[in-house]
Amino acid sequence: MTDDVVRVGDTVRRPMGPHSELVHHVLVQLEEADVDCVPRFLGIDEQGREILSYIDGEVAGRPWPDWVADPERGVAVARLLRRLDDALVALGLPDHTAVRSWPSGAPEPVGPVASFLGHRDVTPGNTVFRDGRAVALLDFDLLSPSSRVDEVANLLQWWAGWVAPEDRDPVFVGVDPGERGRLLVDTYGLSDEDREWVVPVSISAAQQSWHAMKSRAEQLGGGWRRMWDEGVGERIKRREQWLVAEHESLQRAITEKMDEDSEVTVADADG
Repeated sequence: MTDDVVRVGDTVRRPMGPHSELVHHVLVQLEEADVDCVPRFLGIDEQGREILSYIDGEVAGRPWPDWVADPERGVAVARLLRRLDDALVALGLPDHTAVRSWPSGAPEPVGPVASFLGHRDVTPGNTVFRDGRAVALLDFDLLSPSSRVDEVANLLQWWAGWVAPEDRDPVFVGVDPGERGRLLVDTYGLSDEDREWVVPVSISAAQQSWHAMKSRAEQLGGGWRRMWDEGVGERIKRREQWLVAEHESLQRAITEKMDEDSEVTVADADG
C-alpha cells in the first residue's frame, strides 16, 4: 500500500509516515534483543526516506502461488509469528500506546487486553521464505497495541482462508478453514482461554478493518484508495458475515478436544 518503495543495493528505501517513529523504535529494540526475523532500521537518507535492510528470499505475489495454501508453509508462518510475538511481548507497550484505540465510527473492539505491539499484517506478501521456511516478516506499518489473539486472528485470515468463500483465493479451494485454523492455532500455542476469543476477535477485527480502510482511503489516498475503489470494503463485510454465520463451527474446530479419529469441518469450506 506504500508507493515509491525501492531497493538500493542491500537496502530498501520507503517514504516516512505517521507510523514511522514507532516502527523505528520497535525495530531498533528488536535488533538490540538479537531478533533476526525482521528488517533492520538503518536511518534516514538524504531524500527523507527510511532505510531498511533488504532481506533476501521468496514472497508471494499476485496471483498467489499454490504454496500459500500448503499446510507446512502455514505452520512455518505460525512458528515465526510466535517467535516474533514472544520478543514483542518482552518489550511491552510504550506508555503512549498503552490504550487501545479504534477507528472513528467502529464498535469498541473485544478480546483480551493488549499487552504488546503486534505486527497485525501477516500476509503472504509480507512473509519471507527460504527453502520453504518462513524466516522474516516485513512491513510493520500496522504495528499496534495487540494481544496474542489479535495476532492469531490475523494469521488465520491470511493462512487458513478465514474469509467469505466467494472471496477465498483459488489456492485455498479444498482447504477446510476450521481444520487449518486448528492446525495454526495449535502450532502458535494459543492458550485454552485465548482460543475462546479467536472467533469473536476475528469478527471484531473485520468491523474495525472496514472503518479503518474507509478512513485510510479518504485521508491517505494512494494504494488505500485503490483498494477501496476495487471493493475491499464489500469483501470485509462479506468476511464479517461469514464469520458470524460460521461462528459455532469455527469455535468448535479450534477449541474442542480431539482424538486421532475425529474430524471437524466448516460449511462451505471449498467456497
